[in-house]
Amino acid sequence: MIKKITLTILFAFLLAAALSLHPFGEPVFTEMDDYFIQNGQEETGSNNIVAAVLFDYRCLDTLGEASILFGAAVGVFIISRKKYV
Repeated sequence: MIKKITLTILFAFLLAAALSLHPFGEPVFTEMDDYFIQNGQEETGSNNIVAAVLFDYRCLDTLGEASILFGAAVGVFIISRKKYV
């Protein structure tokens, strides 16, 4: 009986979450989107707005993500290497 109640509550939460999602292919536009599109090339000198946002506007965030990825790769290499002792 408790399993049915738990599954019903879980299903209700999942259904509510699915109904509250935005329709696929219809993003929410903000003022920042328009700002990047209108001023991105002039401020960064890049023709590619995605690269301009990634490397000029969010450069420190990108650097942090790259260093975490590098650290994870080094960790996997250290763990998986063969020990010849």
